[in-house]
Amino acid sequence: MSEDFNMSMRKFLKQVGVTSQQAIEDAMRNAGDTAGKSYEAKVVLTIDGIALEHVVTGKIEGA
Repeated sequence: MSEDFNMSMRKFLKQVGVTSQQAIEDAMRNAGDTAGKSYEAKVVLTIDGIALEHVVTGKIEGA
């Protein structure tokens, strides 16, 4: 893969990580008491123009 591809992909993934963390933290704060609770999380990544749908699931523990 080209250097331009690698750089654009890394930039996108960094943006996804940072903005997703901020959104999760905001949602947890707004949810009230989440201590001791576990939440199912799912991320669906798609790319228009190519046949990509990538699903990641996991758990996030309340704060």
